[in-house]
Amino acid sequence: MNKQLLTNCIPFQTVKTTLNESTSVAGKMVVSGILQRANAKNQNGRIYPLDVLKREVEKYNQTFVKEKRAVGELDHPDSEVVNLKNVSHNITKTWWDNNDLMGEVEILTTPSGNILKELLKCGITVGISSRGSGSVKKVNESTVEVNDDFSLIAFDFVSNPSTVGAFMLPESPLNESVKILQNPITNKWETVEKIIRDIINEIK
Repeated sequence: MNKQLLTNCIPFQTVKTTLNESTSVAGKMVVSGILQRANAKNQNGRIYPLDVLKREVEKYNQTFVKEKRAVGELDHPDSEVVNLKNVSHNITKTWWDNNDLMGEVEILTTPSGNILKELLKCGITVGISSRGSGSVKKVNESTVEVNDDFSLIAFDFVSNPSTVGAFMLPESPLNESVKILQNPITNKWETVEKIIRDIINEIK
């Protein structure tokens, strides 16, 4: 089977108590949330088996997280290479909660990181998206499963939520229940665009 670039996006539901700037890490913002979910069909009709994802996360921890180079980009590139000029964050820790892969993410003080930081501080819901390479096999007409040749590359922050027309936010910082805000897209994106314009103007 031919390998392809595989991405999976879910809303990044931050633990609210971590949404502040920590003086212990030189003023950087540290957030936590779900990075990926195993054994569940995503919005692309794709399932990541738990054993495959666990294997790749273990490799990712040993090769990238422990060496402090588990960086990701702001927005998804169509590439298997992480572009350093677009890096916005670094994964500092991962752990499993049943089938949910959780992660602690340090937002960097790079240009892309500063944009991401302002979006999060303003309460904008962004997506977290895994990027990897591998092939898939068909399960049924609407579902495919990722094969054993999957290789995890990075986790990127992206603009699109997994559910079209709805943004999901944490009901409280201590559980995974969510409330759905219907049709907030117009006002949300006007806010996003204004924040980005303001940051770009400050950099200039």
